[in-house]
Amino acid sequence: MNRTKAQALSLQSFPRRRLMLGAMAVSAMGVVRSARAEDKLKIGVFPSSSSVPIYVGIERGYFKEVGIEIEAVPMNTHPIQVQAIVAGDIDGSSNLVTLEGANINGRRPGTLSYISLNGQNAQYITEQFVVKPGSTAKTIKDLKGAKIFCAPGPANLGAAKAILKSVGLEEGRDYTMTEQGMGVHMGAIQGANFDAGYTLEPLGTMMIKQGVARRLEGGVIATHLLGRVEAQAYAAGGLLSGKLLTEKPEVAARYAKAWAKSVKDAGSDPKAREYLTKFNVPADLVQAVPLAKFTMIKDLRPADYADFQKFVDLGVDMGVVKDKIDVKTMLKSYT
Repeated sequence: MNRTKAQALSLQSFPRRRLMLGAMAVSAMGVVRSARAEDKLKIGVFPSSSSVPIYVGIERGYFKEVGIEIEAVPMNTHPIQVQAIVAGDIDGSSNLVTLEGANINGRRPGTLSYISLNGQNAQYITEQFVVKPGSTAKTIKDLKGAKIFCAPGPANLGAAKAILKSVGLEEGRDYTMTEQGMGVHMGAIQGANFDAGYTLEPLGTMMIKQGVARRLEGGVIATHLLGRVEAQAYAAGGLLSGKLLTEKPEVAARYAKAWAKSVKDAGSDPKAREYLTKFNVPADLVQAVPLAKFTMIKDLRPADYADFQKFVDLGVDMGVVKDKIDVKTMLKSYT
């Protein structure tokens, strides 16, 4: 073959070789992209039923779909979660009480932002008063003279005392209250030291199903503090740290996308309740445990904002939140 003919053939084959090489490059880039290390986030987890969405997202692969690896960090009190967020030790929380969030944001604006809220009331039970099975109490007002244990943290203590005050009971005069870690509530209601307790799900249902307690009333924040049984007490929610939102907004957006899918499943798919076993709920009880109304910020209605603002304002009155704060400043909406 002469040189001219060889050059012509070479030129004819060049586009095809270029396409092949381009395809190889794209393929190689795809391999590199898929092999890229996932962004790792540490998320604080408070041991209550309202933390279910984080495990939905982890176990169903929603976070991996967006290139995020989650380390769920158990934290038994809300103040510890706040300290960890301030210190930069965690990037967010699956479930932090909103009064704690409002308090730190009032003192240090932008420390955290809620991307979802958990509605609580008599239908979506989270907080509740329980009594021993043999108790004669029929209403909260009947707790006069009782020794009561309470879920940990200033927000839970403040809410429980405010609820009792709303029915005319004063601490010290009409009852005593002692903060107790969630892990000892079962033993507390069974022991001789307490007559009643202010507890959270899933412990409330576990106590009832095991016959060691009776629910006196659930959804008490909405009924007694917000003044309407159907009100939504947005007492907790999922959030991200201000540091993550500022330094890695694209990662935060991907997390929020996965979180939205997790929240949707937690609220609509009965099988999502299986993840309650992460909180030591027996498998045969998971369907009996009530869940909060998980709501992304973009789905809040004007009435919801009003309920939330009223609740946080009550937190100021309780002394749990130091200064009045506009709740919209502590929320982050993702479409």
